[in-house]
Amino acid sequence: MLWLKTQPGPGLNKLAKHGLLSKWMVINYQDGKVMMEYIGATGVPVTFDAVPIEDGIDFNFILGFAVDADPQGNPQNGVFSPYWISSLTPDSVAAIKESHPNVKVLASLCGWSIGNTVLHWYNPGDPEAWISNAFTSLQSLAITYHLDGIDIDYENFPKHNSTFAYCIGQLITRLKNESVITVASIAPYYKTVNPYIELFNGYGDVIDYVNHQFYTDRVKSPKGYLHDFKLRAGQFDAHKLLPSYEVNGRGIQGDGFFEALGLLEKNEFEVNGVMIFSADASISNGFYYEKKSQAFLLNSTST
Repeated sequence: MLWLKTQPGPGLNKLAKHGLLSKWMVINYQDGKVMMEYIGATGVPVTFDAVPIEDGIDFNFILGFAVDADPQGNPQNGVFSPYWISSLTPDSVAAIKESHPNVKVLASLCGWSIGNTVLHWYNPGDPEAWISNAFTSLQSLAITYHLDGIDIDYENFPKHNSTFAYCIGQLITRLKNESVITVASIAPYYKTVNPYIELFNGYGDVIDYVNHQFYTDRVKSPKGYLHDFKLRAGQFDAHKLLPSYEVNGRGIQGDGFFEALGLLEKNEFEVNGVMIFSADASISNGFYYEKKSQAFLLNSTST
């Protein structure tokens, strides 16, 4: 993994006073070994320190979820609130980052639902006001929770969507330009590929990783996974696309996933990262897939 230490500029120094950034900022390049793991979305009382973390991995926890809605699901015009499990406190974020300097923590935006209320992207009446509100609320969350980035996980869209790519793209750009975040990822699945392609085509330079939810594509064999990965690599960027796995869930299961990773490498894809959903489910198996995924990445010949 390549690391570069650099002095933070004025914007970063301002955030450092709030504990968001340390004196030195660590920048990871695309050839680092990256692990992205969703945590806190299902109500299971999970903690960061239960998850095994290897020193050689750029380990990104993704908090599920920050939502632009009240508890009844009513839109709040860009004002995001945290809905992840209460055990994932600001102090626990600070503690895991203190004990593991290779850890980053992101907030995932939206998700599928709040309780039984399905969430949708809605076209705000005033996109600029939405962007401004979203920036302000996420800046506050970033300071409170010591966040390094955001993940975009809107999963339902209106038939005539016209503002998603612009609003989210401008939001990520502003958060990065103002040094509020250093990492941004997106999480399309098979039904939402088109809005995310539009977002990626317009703002790919500020998007670091594509956490495509391959488990929703109903692929159950390593060869099928390879075929699917080729498809998604053509839609996005193969170097930013992470293979993904759902613990006790859909799609390819068990060690077949690691066979698929090996097959990707044999077909000249660089496997420099893995996304797992989720730490909540992994409690039941002793974090088998987190351990094995990190071992695979550290032993991988991909650079």
